[in-house]
Order: sequence, then structure tokens, then C-alpha cells
Amino acid sequence: MNMRLVAACVVVIVASGCGARKSSLLLERNARGPLSEALLVAKRFEWHLEPVRQTQTQEGIEVMVNHASREFLDRFFKNKDLFGEYAGRNPYYLENVVFYVQISNTSDGKIFVDPGAFALLDDRGNQYAMIGMDYVTALGEARAPFATATRGVVEEARPGYFGISLPVGKMVSAKPQGQFALLKQSALQAGYYFPGVVHDGIIAFWNPSTSATKLKLFITNVKADFGADNLPKTSLEFAFEFAATKPATP
Repeated sequence: MNMRLVAACVVVIVASGCGARKSSLLLERNARGPLSEALLVAKRFEWHLEPVRQTQTQEGIEVMVNHASREFLDRFFKNKDLFGEYAGRNPYYLENVVFYVQISNTSDGKIFVDPGAFALLDDRGNQYAMIGMDYVTALGEARAPFATATRGVVEEARPGYFGISLPVGKMVSAKPQGQFALLKQSALQAGYYFPGVVHDGIIAFWNPSTSATKLKLFITNVKADFGADNLPKTSLEFAFEFAATKPATP
């Protein structure tokens, strides 16, 4: 048999055999809530939330949240003034509900912010933790099983393995570095925000239950009023309520 044909067959076999495998991250339950709701969350819808933008201030700390629609995200990520060479396609998916958050520390002391503590609740008894880059990229790879399933195996092929040199770089898609860059550069970061700092970024969750009509976003566990021992005396919580319009089929 022609050796080039053998090489092509190997790629096809690997792709067909492994393409359906999902990352273990996507096998987790998407919310802390009743099992009866489990199949209604993380669906491919775009929610319409009102009010779109809200601002709250406590003890010199101003928090602004903006529901980031698909239109908002498309415009945001294409902005070369923000992302330079990586500006391009929105890296999030219709399974995600996304918010743009800006935190301004106008107090006299430093604060500590941990986006990993933020939570989204719906009126169906579900609580959603913030999802990081690993979950979003796992979802993206599940959408392109051929590239991800074959990448690891085919990259092990060496020139001459089949008696020919395989153009591996052309046969298999490269990892989407642009998507990684956009997710990392746009994310709201954890850490100390000193007086005068204004920090903004993106936070994302799995889509709420399709039966939900109200959502509440908690920007919680914001530490403030640090003492000489560097321990906080205050923990603040900002709760933002949204009316959720029944999503339309994309």
C-alpha cells in the first residue's frame, strides 16, 4: 500500500476513535442545585438581562457590573487598542453568561479581591461558580474533536516513521493561542488593589437554567480595612439583581 495513504489512514482512524471524548471538566455538574435542573443549565442560549449595567459603592469601593452580550463581547475582543495582535474572535461560547466588571478602590487602604469567590444564583435553586480559562478552552476543544484528538498522537510521528516525512504542522490544527491570550488578558485578576487602583476585566459562568427568570450576581468576599497585622477587619459583599428574559434560540 502507498505509504502516504497509510499515514492518512492513521490520522482518520485516530480522529474517528477519539473525537467524542470530552475533558473531565465538562463532565462535572455545572451548578450546585437540584438534580432535576441539571439538564437545563449550560445550554446554548443568549440571555437578555436587565438592567444591563449596575453600580454599587461601599466604604470607598465602587463596583460596576455590565452584562456582556454577544454584541458587547464581539466588539470588545476585536479592539486592537486593548488586545493588540491578539484582537479577534470572542473566545466565549453561547453556553457561557459573561459579565464585564470594574472595581475602583477610592478608599484610603488596600483591598483584596478574589474573583474565584464570586457566585451567580438563579431563582430555580441553582448556584454557579465562576469558570476559568480551563473550562472555556475545554468547551472549545470539544467543538473541534479532530484537531484535539489527533494532535497528541500525530505530533509523536517522526519523519520517516511511515517511510515519508509527515507534514504534521499542516495536517493538525495548532492550539488556538489567540483564544488563550484573550482569555488570560481579559480576565478580572485576583490580588491586592491599592488606593487609587481601577481594575476591570471579564468574569464568566455556565448559563443558568433555561427556566430561570431572575439572577443575582454576588461580588463577594472583598477584604478591606487591613490592620497592622495585615489581616482584614471587613469583608464586603455586593449583590446585583437581574431580570432574565427567556432566551431566544441562536
